[in-house]
Amino acid sequence: MSDPALRPLSLNPVALRLCHLSVLPFVLGALLVWLVRADVHQYVVEGLTIYAGLTISMLGGIHWGLGMRQTVPSPAPFIWGAVTVLVGWIGAIMPAYAGFVVHGAMFIACYLWDRRHYPALGAGAWLTLRFRLSAVAALCCFLGAAGT
Repeated sequence: MSDPALRPLSLNPVALRLCHLSVLPFVLGALLVWLVRADVHQYVVEGLTIYAGLTISMLGGIHWGLGMRQTVPSPAPFIWGAVTVLVGWIGAIMPAYAGFVVHGAMFIACYLWDRRHYPALGAGAWLTLRFRLSAVAALCCFLGAAGT
């Protein structure tokens, strides 16, 4: 299923830094869910769940870009990209205690999908980082759910 025309994608140093910075809102949000006063709690919860939904959507968008690199594109990356947007949105509009669980589960599902599909799309070098970031994001979503 691997496209021989695809050149493997290397780890871009700017993207690496931005990826590491991208977990800060998750960690800060999960922490603040437990620490803020009741009158600002809802803002923290909304901020974290919206950020999670947007991040999940972006993870699906990566598959659109990778799919467009293929000489004979499979429909799978495009379908998966659409699924992530829908699930990210559904989790964001659900009550937070349930939406965070949906988001946490989706981060795990996204990683499992990527683990299966990234190598054939030339992005296998990103899997270790994807695992770490997904684990932190999922954990923060589950902690957010417990704090709501």
